[in-house]
Amino acid sequence: MNSCLFCNIENERIIAENDFSYAVLDGFPVTELHTLIISKRHVEDYFSLTQGELLACDELIRSLKDEIMDADSSVDGFNIGMNAGESAGQTIFHC
Repeated sequence: MNSCLFCNIENERIIAENDFSYAVLDGFPVTELHTLIISKRHVEDYFSLTQGELLACDELIRSLKDEIMDADSSVDGFNIGMNAGESAGQTIFHC
């Protein structure tokens, strides 16, 4: 885990967090405000999260959605997704 990018994220990149997850703006954004929600616990993918971790991630998604909508009234939709497994496009094996 010492080499895991998400286990060693720079604190100044974190834009929001709670007990089990944190959010950063994507380093290679597909769209403006492209945001990653990341589990604080090192687990390989979404399917390895506990119920509490799932709820924490959902809480951040919802609060950041509200912040984005308040900041930019032109935003009228969101894409929420994840890649689980190499064949699905996952490149960092930390949810």
